[in-house]
Amino acid sequence: MKKDKIQLFFETLHSNNPNPTTELEYTSVFELLCAVLLSAQATDVGVNKATRELFKVANTPQKILSLGLEGLEKHIKTIGLYKSKAKHLIQTCQILVDNHSGLVPPIREELEELPGVGRKTANVVLNVAFGQPTMAVDTHIFRVSNRTGLAPGNTPLEVEMKLLKRVPKDFLLNAHNWLILLGRYVCKARKPECYKCMVNECCSFKKKTKLQET
Repeated sequence: MKKDKIQLFFETLHSNNPNPTTELEYTSVFELLCAVLLSAQATDVGVNKATRELFKVANTPQKILSLGLEGLEKHIKTIGLYKSKAKHLIQTCQILVDNHSGLVPPIREELEELPGVGRKTANVVLNVAFGQPTMAVDTHIFRVSNRTGLAPGNTPLEVEMKLLKRVPKDFLLNAHNWLILLGRYVCKARKPECYKCMVNECCSFKKKTKLQET
């Protein structure tokens, strides 16, 4: 995708949704970290359903630790891979209490030292909670970047690096959420709904769907 089309691509997304936000529900940086950690291979809807009840009783690292592993598992057992996620979250909470006064650090290296927190999760927290222009490449962003020609790459890291270079600076802060929403609701994996895509004219996908399939 050429620079003029990239500019139009993001101008269009901005016009349609000036202030995009994550669909994960949270009221603090710690709650966001928990939600993102729990969201791996799970839907935001499923995570929100579990965390609504969890955060009523435990919404700080110390309160999560007070629940204990089994207590935490009971609250998140509807989420995929809940046992390993519960273990990681307990370990993360202990590190936050011991090393960070119970606060989530705004530094990538320190975030990635937390169990269950990889580069993608760190990028989400840095972007959404701390307003840093990072790019968390999930399956949606990876697909959209390759399919449209915006930032094609063979790995999430390669796509991330290309996006950081190609997305205009004025749009970089919100680009992560725009691309996720585009991939989740329009540029879907199996049946992309090109016929209702607002950035259709910018996209280089050769097999665009023109009519709604029944």
